[in-house]
Amino acid sequence: MDRNEARKKVWEELRKVAKPDSRFHWNFAEFIADYEGSDKGAEFIRNLDIYKNARVIFITPDNNMERLREFVIKDKKTLLTTTYGINRGFQVIYPGDVPEGMEELATTLDGMEKFMKPISLKEIKAKLEKVDLLVTGASAITPSGIRFGKGHGYFDLEWAMLWEIQAVDSKTPVIAAGHDCQVVDIDIEITPYDTIVDYIVTPTRVINTNSNIPKPSQGVIWGKLEQGMIENIPPLKELYELKHR
Repeated sequence: MDRNEARKKVWEELRKVAKPDSRFHWNFAEFIADYEGSDKGAEFIRNLDIYKNARVIFITPDNNMERLREFVIKDKKTLLTTTYGINRGFQVIYPGDVPEGMEELATTLDGMEKFMKPISLKEIKAKLEKVDLLVTGASAITPSGIRFGKGHGYFDLEWAMLWEIQAVDSKTPVIAAGHDCQVVDIDIEITPYDTIVDYIVTPTRVINTNSNIPKPSQGVIWGKLEQGMIENIPPLKELYELKHR
């Protein structure tokens, strides 16, 4: 089964438990959906040692991450994220940026806009130094840790950019959060830029993938980028100019 077939199969089941998006409704090709039980999954993540020990956590701007973002803010950790399509690059919310009592507002995608600040790759390296944990949504995840999203490759690109500045390495843990119906045991080809996950967290369980598949170590594969990405994604443009200076 190829990835598009797997996505369509999962999306049929996901629609039974997913919450529609105000902009994209049920078009799962445009957003990672929230679903029944995502709060429980966030609690599972909060109780993991890799979360407790993390100082800086990168979380994708996915609908199913609201409660986890709330926990990160309440637990006084640094929240690193991106905007939709990475069109405004990386953003950061530092401990103390969100007044007490406003954490729930700050977890929504619109509410985050009131508190997050843009941060360049250079500033990530200088101010944050390392990202201790990455958490992403997915369209589908295999038990072996292969995840794939909507088809745009944004998370793999975010990993690659952070790798380029040495903010992540092969030991940096990655979690994929999804509904149980999104965990599919299928045989699928691995690409050089697939960011393998260490844990899969659903509303009912935590799966340690124990994967022996290495995480990508090539950084940005410039020849694989879609046309216009360098011009439209600020940190990618920053990195490109740095490499070609």
